[in-house]
Amino acid sequence: MGARSKAHTALAVLREDLVGDVFAPGDPGYDEVRAVFNGMVDRRPAVIAQCAGDADVVRAVRFGRELDLKIAVRGGGHSVAGWASADGALVVDLRRMHEVTVDPAAEAVRVQGGVTIGQLDRATRPYGLATTGSRASDTGVGGFVLGGGSGWLDRVFGPAVDNLIGVELVTADGERVHADADQNPELFWALHGGGGNFGVATALTLELHELPVFHVALLLYPPSFGPDVVRAFREVIGTGPDEVGGAVLFGTGPPADSVPEHLVGRLLCTALVTYAGGEEGLRELAGPLLALPHEAEAVGPMPYTEVQCLLDSPSGLRDHWSAECLASLPDAAVDVCCERADRMPVPTGTRLLLFPQGGAVASGPAEYPVAYRGAPWVVHPFGSWADPGDDERVIAWVRGVRAGVRPWSTGAVCPNLVGDEGSERVRAGLGVENALRLGKVKRRWDPDNVFRFNHNIEPL
Repeated sequence: MGARSKAHTALAVLREDLVGDVFAPGDPGYDEVRAVFNGMVDRRPAVIAQCAGDADVVRAVRFGRELDLKIAVRGGGHSVAGWASADGALVVDLRRMHEVTVDPAAEAVRVQGGVTIGQLDRATRPYGLATTGSRASDTGVGGFVLGGGSGWLDRVFGPAVDNLIGVELVTADGERVHADADQNPELFWALHGGGGNFGVATALTLELHELPVFHVALLLYPPSFGPDVVRAFREVIGTGPDEVGGAVLFGTGPPADSVPEHLVGRLLCTALVTYAGGEEGLRELAGPLLALPHEAEAVGPMPYTEVQCLLDSPSGLRDHWSAECLASLPDAAVDVCCERADRMPVPTGTRLLLFPQGGAVASGPAEYPVAYRGAPWVVHPFGSWADPGDDERVIAWVRGVRAGVRPWSTGAVCPNLVGDEGSERVRAGLGVENALRLGKVKRRWDPDNVFRFNHNIEPL
C-alpha cells in the first residue's frame, strides 16, 4: 500500500472511530476550525481531530504517530505563538472537552483539557470558592496552569501550578497516565512549569480556596500621571497584605461609560487594586492612589468572574506578547516603563501591564521549576492590533519595552506571558538546573520530541 493510500485509509478509520469530529482540507467548516487566536498565524494542518474525550485523544495521537505526522495540541485558549496549529500537522483539538466538576467538600475541582478560565471561575463561584486564574477569562486552563499560572489571586493563593493536585495525560505513545505527588512524582514535578512537553493534558485537578468577598478599586488617570501612579501603586503593594494585588495598566481608552469621553481613543493610565477582603480595608489600602488627581474611579465589590473579563481580547487580532521579570522596581525602572508607555501605538488594543508578585508566589514550594517565583514585579507588554501595516511598529515597541527594563531583569520567564522567543530564552527562563532535569524527564516520556510545539524542552 502506498503512503497516500495508507494515509487515506487511516483518515477514514479515524473519522469512523472518533466520537468527536475530524476535519481535513476541503471539508466544510475546516477554515473556521483551523483559525487560531492570533491573527498573524495562518496555518493549514493536515487533520484536525476535535476530541470528545480521553479515548479520542488516544486514538488521535496513535493516528498521528502511525502516519509520522507532526502533532500540535490545542487547548481552550490563546497560544499566542500559534503553537496550537502547524502546517501539514495533526491538531489534537480539546475544545469540546470542557467539563468542570467541583467537589466543594474537598475544596477541589477537576477540569478537562479544553476548559477556559471563565468556565472554571463560573463553576466554582456558586460555592464561594476560587483558585488562581489568569488575568483574562478566555485563557485556556491547561496551558496556563502547566506554564506556571500568574493571575490576580497569586499573591494570596500562589501561582496556579502551586494549586495543582493531579494531571491526566495521554503520552507520546498514546497511553493514558496519571501524575500526582505519589504517582509518577518526577513527571508531576516537571508539569509544574514544563508546559505541554510531556503529553496531552486531558484533565487537571486543582485546589480551591474560600473567596467569600472580592473588591476592586479602579482609577483612571491621564498618562502624564503615570510615574506618580506607579510609585503610589508600589507603596500600596509594599505596605499591604498578601490579599492585595492588581496592576498598573497603560492602553487606549475604550468607549465605555466608565471612561471620560476625552480619554476615549487616547493613551490612558489605569490603576487596578484587587483585594480579597472588604471595602473599608480596600479604601484604606488604596489611599495613596485615591489621593492622586484622577479622572474617574470605581471602588466596591466586583465578582471575581467579572474582574477576570476586564482584559479579555477578541480573537483574530494580531498579537505579539512578551514580559520581563524584575528583581526590583526602583524609580529609574518606573521612569523607563512610563517613558516606553508614552511611545505605545495608539489607538490599538496594545497594552503595557506592570503587576506585582511576592506574597504566596515568593513563599511557595521552591522545588518546582517556577524560576520567576522570586521576581517581585513583572513588566508585560502585549501588542494587539488589527492592521497588518502596524506589524513592524507594534512588535518594535514590545521589544523596546523589554530592552528598556532589562537592567533590572532576573532573566526568568513566565511562559504564559511570552510567545516564541527562542530556545535560549526558554532555558534561561527555566534556570539551568531545572532545564537539565526537565530534559531528562522529557527523554523518559517523549524521547522523539513529538510534543514540540510549545516552549520546547528537548530530550537529554
